[in-house]
Amino acid sequence: MTAFAVDGRFSARQGETRHHANFSWRHVADRDEILITTPLGQGVAELVRDAGGARLVTADRQTVAAEDWESLSARIFGFPLPLSGLPRWLPGDVPARSLDGRGRPESAVAEGWTIRYLDYESEAPDALPVLVEFQREDMELRLKVDTWQLD
Repeated sequence: MTAFAVDGRFSARQGETRHHANFSWRHVADRDEILITTPLGQGVAELVRDAGGARLVTADRQTVAAEDWESLSARIFGFPLPLSGLPRWLPGDVPARSLDGRGRPESAVAEGWTIRYLDYESEAPDALPVLVEFQREDMELRLKVDTWQLD
């Protein structure tokens, strides 16, 4: 899958530190744009990845830049999130460790992250995941997808 748009919610946790927000993500091969909003819809930040690196622009127009997604998330949250792998991992494009009864990924391991596919948009064998959990050491990222749009 080379291009998609996803809207949903996420929670990120490391130890006792937790973050919860909504997201709207537009992905193409050479660019990502992620808008982070509060549960009430107020814009908090925009993350962009392109040939120039990765940057976050806050609601008050402050910018944090880094060479890649993981370095940027480590600066923002205090721990690196698996953002570079997400365009493949979220839709289930990863060698599965186990499959569900319809042949879809149920769990996988990629780059040290354990990935669990907890729910799909329908019962169809080609349905896309809508609830995915990523864990590594004491870090956890959980994504709940409300809508998928494939380009």
